[in-house]
Amino acid sequence: MKSPSRFFIGIAGTITVGFLAISSVQASPLNLQFLGQSIVPTGFIPSGPAGTVNGVSVPVGGLSGITYDPAGNNFYIISDDRSQNGPARFYTATINPTLFNVNGTNSGVTFTGVTPLLQTNGQTFPALSLDPEGIALVGSNLYISSEGEVSNNQILDPFVNRFALANGQQNDTLPIPNQFIPAPNSIPTTSGVRNNLALESLTTTPDQRFLFTASENALVQDGPAATPTNGSPSRILQYDLANGQPIAQFLYNTDPIALPPIIPSPVDVNGLVDLLALDNSGKRFLSLERSFSITTGTPGNTGYTVKIYEVSLEGATDISAFPSINGVSGIVAAQKTLLFDLTSLNIPIDNVEGITFGPYLPNGKRSIILVSDNNFTQFQFTQFLAFSVETVPEPSTLAGLLVIGCVVILVKKRES
Repeated sequence: MKSPSRFFIGIAGTITVGFLAISSVQASPLNLQFLGQSIVPTGFIPSGPAGTVNGVSVPVGGLSGITYDPAGNNFYIISDDRSQNGPARFYTATINPTLFNVNGTNSGVTFTGVTPLLQTNGQTFPALSLDPEGIALVGSNLYISSEGEVSNNQILDPFVNRFALANGQQNDTLPIPNQFIPAPNSIPTTSGVRNNLALESLTTTPDQRFLFTASENALVQDGPAATPTNGSPSRILQYDLANGQPIAQFLYNTDPIALPPIIPSPVDVNGLVDLLALDNSGKRFLSLERSFSITTGTPGNTGYTVKIYEVSLEGATDISAFPSINGVSGIVAAQKTLLFDLTSLNIPIDNVEGITFGPYLPNGKRSIILVSDNNFTQFQFTQFLAFSVETVPEPSTLAGLLVIGCVVILVKKRES
């Protein structure tokens, strides 16, 4: 009777081992877990330097976008103040999500500074000359998007401009593609962004190579704004920061307005209000959709519905060559998968418009921070929400084994 087979394995040749960056990652669906919230009441004025701008006390409000600097553990938060309640500005803050709680006690968020936005001439922006909404950190600068305005009062083009982190002064301007520019001297405009439905979002890939923004709803020539029965075809706009040029556009279909209004009004909306790039590929994101409608006056019913989606641009059509996509067939839109509906938290949700990664948590997971825009009204509040998420792999740091040289594996079956 033969004994069980044995194998002798020999290796001849030389092996050189290195690490190869993998350019694309097949990621599993993300799992978000709610950690808690921190609520800042309307009218809150921070103590110290964050409470005054140019010597004048200014309340915190209108927080519409947020970005994180892991090197300094600082958050930079844009206020959408149009130089009305104070000069256009961004805040510096520290945020400790482990201090958040379900009840939203004002803890875990400390405003440490405030910086006015300055024009290229060093002066603050005049009242109603901009509508800052999105913010993204790149090196020692901040990119900030403005919705502009398309109303009977004036037409202001949207912008994505760069500002020095140290003093808030504008030092560069990114070109906005013609499709996004409102038709001049035409109210209602026949093309371009819609009023208050324009460039809300801003994010960069972790390597800070690509920057993305998006229209909150469809450009006028692309289709209608969202309704309770239909979503809206927004455009995602991609820049290459190596040369500061727009390089691609993609179709993103928003959901319809979440809750039917009791009385239809112009403030009913559902839109794409922010993006968060997940890796360096420029293909994977979290998106934030915020819906509002006037529903009922019951306590705790704010009228807001906020959803977080995982988004993929893999295989999506570049639509940058199309002046209008209305009636164009064959366009492949961004794919999106619902990750979290904030109504499931069973807590009042306000006008959440910003999302960013935060610090790593004691359990090794990454935090995600959301922030709301209180519109500077006493009926709303500034709300920070914290979630944990499994660590997101970045292609530039995900390593694969690279074997160089001649490797010979000898396998001999030995029997006894």
